[in-house]
Amino acid sequence: MDIGTERLIGRKDGAIGWMIFNNPERRNALSLDMWQAIPDVLASFEADPEIRIVVFRGAGDKAFVAGADISQFEALRANRDANDLYSAQSAAATRAMVGLTKPSIAMVRGYCIGGGLAVALTCDLRICSPDSRFAIPAARLGLGYGFEGVKALADVVGPSFAKEILFTARHMSAEEALRIGLVNKVAADDDLETVVRDYAAMVADNAPLTVKAAKMAVDEALRDPAHRRLEKVARAIGACFESADYAEGRRAFLEKRRPVFQGR
Repeated sequence: MDIGTERLIGRKDGAIGWMIFNNPERRNALSLDMWQAIPDVLASFEADPEIRIVVFRGAGDKAFVAGADISQFEALRANRDANDLYSAQSAAATRAMVGLTKPSIAMVRGYCIGGGLAVALTCDLRICSPDSRFAIPAARLGLGYGFEGVKALADVVGPSFAKEILFTARHMSAEEALRIGLVNKVAADDDLETVVRDYAAMVADNAPLTVKAAKMAVDEALRDPAHRRLEKVARAIGACFESADYAEGRRAFLEKRRPVFQGR
């Protein structure tokens, strides 16, 4: 059974939780109701022990997410108070995406622009089709791009390429995105979902506590050293060694079989 809303769909498929941006008539641009639904969908995935990995994708074949739905701005962001309310909703959604403890993949087909690229950057991996296009057009709109968004971009591609993306506001091809590390892999259009499912299956087959600890450690490594929560990382690593999955991994190795991990 699907959860979420008509335009932000949460769908369980075995070990995969799919979060689908379903606004294809506007190239999956994010409307306020979509922002509002994201935390609930991700909370549902977090609470489901059968879901091992979350995939973000756009509906249709034209776009992942082509930014925010600007058609709503006149009604919903017409003054400072309204904009503050809108910003609070989008910030809550971003916190939910960044705070997801389960691994995530952005499956990108077509346009991944502005806020869409910000959404993709909250994922751990990004896999795209050859026709995908990436850009942050803030400099062509006169917008000030927030520090957290700039840092997320620079953490992935480095400061020089982050500046190029922000300064030029140009569209970047899938091949160029792969070259600078913005995406992990480019898959042929007809194979994109199969490749994403294969990656998701590889991750889902591994020990969930180990994957969670690795994700946590990498995320903390990107923090300012003064604010790193190393005790939290140490506890997560310790939990791996105390888990039934660690015992199962050892037994499976000795018995020359695939391990069956339970996440505990």
